[in-house]
Amino acid sequence: MSSVKRRYPIGAEVIGENRTHFRLWAPKARQLDLVVERTAGSKRTLHPLTPEADGYFSGIANIGAGTRYWFRVNSSEKFYPDPASRFQPDGPHGPSCIVDPRQFPWTNSHWPGPAAAELKGQVIYEMHIGTFTKEGTWRAAAEQLPEMARIGITVVEMMPVADFPGKFGWGYDGVNLFAPSHLYGTPDDLRAFIDRAHSLGVAVILDVVYNHFGPDGNYLGIFSDDYLIREKQNEWGNAINFDGPNSGPVREFFITNGRYWVEEFHLDGFRFDATHAIRDRSTEYIIGAVGRVAREAAGARSIILVVENDLQEAKMVRPCSEGGDDLDGMWNDDFHHSAVVALTGRNEAYFADYRGTPQEFISAVKYGFLYQGQARSWRKALRGTPTFGISAEVFVCFLENHDQIANTGPGQRLRFQTSPRRYRAMIALLLLGPWTPLLFQGQEFGASSPFLFFADIGDASVRDAIRKGRAEWLAPFLSLTEDQTWRTLPAPDDPEVFASCKLNFSERKNNRELYDLYIDLLKLRREDSRLRQQSAGGIDGAVLGPASFVLRYFSANNDDRLLLVNFGESHVLHPASEPLLAPPEGCRWETLWTSESPRYGATGSGAVTTPQRWALPTESAVVLKPVP
Repeated sequence: MSSVKRRYPIGAEVIGENRTHFRLWAPKARQLDLVVERTAGSKRTLHPLTPEADGYFSGIANIGAGTRYWFRVNSSEKFYPDPASRFQPDGPHGPSCIVDPRQFPWTNSHWPGPAAAELKGQVIYEMHIGTFTKEGTWRAAAEQLPEMARIGITVVEMMPVADFPGKFGWGYDGVNLFAPSHLYGTPDDLRAFIDRAHSLGVAVILDVVYNHFGPDGNYLGIFSDDYLIREKQNEWGNAINFDGPNSGPVREFFITNGRYWVEEFHLDGFRFDATHAIRDRSTEYIIGAVGRVAREAAGARSIILVVENDLQEAKMVRPCSEGGDDLDGMWNDDFHHSAVVALTGRNEAYFADYRGTPQEFISAVKYGFLYQGQARSWRKALRGTPTFGISAEVFVCFLENHDQIANTGPGQRLRFQTSPRRYRAMIALLLLGPWTPLLFQGQEFGASSPFLFFADIGDASVRDAIRKGRAEWLAPFLSLTEDQTWRTLPAPDDPEVFASCKLNFSERKNNRELYDLYIDLLKLRREDSRLRQQSAGGIDGAVLGPASFVLRYFSANNDDRLLLVNFGESHVLHPASEPLLAPPEGCRWETLWTSESPRYGATGSGAVTTPQRWALPTESAVVLKPVP
């Protein structure tokens, strides 16, 4: 490596007044030139880079921040952007731009990170920057942060922002993993968004895609054939080479990426997308390696590392000393699927493996995943590994996320697929359970906007392939043929589809009763002496009826709580022979909170409890506390 002192092994780094050092891995190149374009359309100048060992090239040019540049391989007439570009002002097909991160005036440089180096106490809010506001920018999103902090959001999870082609998209087909999308603003706009969040006590984590590159705008193959393993594929394309020949620089690329986001943007961690699609048999799993280096980069600052893993491999959240990957949390699809069945009665596709019964929710409270090695009919495979000994907050539970809303086909929000009363009861379970809850943008105020799959892809063959893949995936959910699904689904490249997904914040006022429900439950979760403890080990549950159950939150000082949930018709427990219903000695139960409050547009009838009789209202949730 060059003797120049660099922060990172790859990319363009400003090292002095109008002096920038460049370094990249390009083993396919015999000769590599830096092509400088000082202003758009200006005369370009060439600067040969010096070859190093192991296929790297490096060199210095007398240019500074804001200058645009390309690379030329083997005297070709074509120019290519930097694989580790820090900014692509015109998108992935345009020139790269030099960025000096030291120029940003951080105001919260002493931010300690999330309140705990774990998920306990956190409430996560998933956000797509392009549709979160009408403007679709980091600046506009930052204006909403004070209200989010006020209601109790502690962690913002941004959907992927690595630059991708087109005018809109989900972000999961990123190709410039170091470059924040030009669609949402500049790198400093992203820094300002994070700085503002930290000033309000809100952490920001980034959804990163390390399982594939997007099909359009990925120029890595120009520089090396070893980034991808073409004989191995996942559902999105060629697998990334994390453990094959010449995989060292590939691993370095991704490990550096994790460190870069934490150091230069003060991000508070990551959500790792679809890790089940990552193939890596190295001694240290690549996601564990990224997490380890990210924690080192954060120093004394705490960060949060959450993973999506369809196989539900619990080792990912176990400590390294137990053979794990030392991550903090895992998305719990089992809870979502069971909840959707309970709310809607759906039984197609993977919902067929769930019943939405009281016992499933009690098991989710006590053990996290429902599938820990059992067989499923969906994909005819075993799912999951045992979770015994794993803390409750590790499991991130949700009723909506980007995938699950879009998987309805029309992108319909869950509250429109069930009754208002049953929905209120389910929200209570989500927000008062011992797991870590995740809300999807607008869910908290009953957003009516859908969330559809959208992608502005110019290449017709790529566009048709993606649309065909979506139709193939969604056909079982819609009980249609693939051809029918293709004709039914909105075209993902239609700008109106993208525009329809944007939030309307006036619904905070229009849906005030539902907004108050979320606000009150978040406050109860945050402030109640027992519920805030988030301890699954001190919780037991019992089935009370075909659609009703009780959770008892035990405490050491008789400060227990009962959560009664009924997703069905009203019924009376007589006799009430369940011991979990008995109050602590010398106490009686008193209602602390009910989903049937008129404040939420309900009738006002809560559970009626006496030593002789328990009455559970139709589709309701009630929290009880003991009083002498």
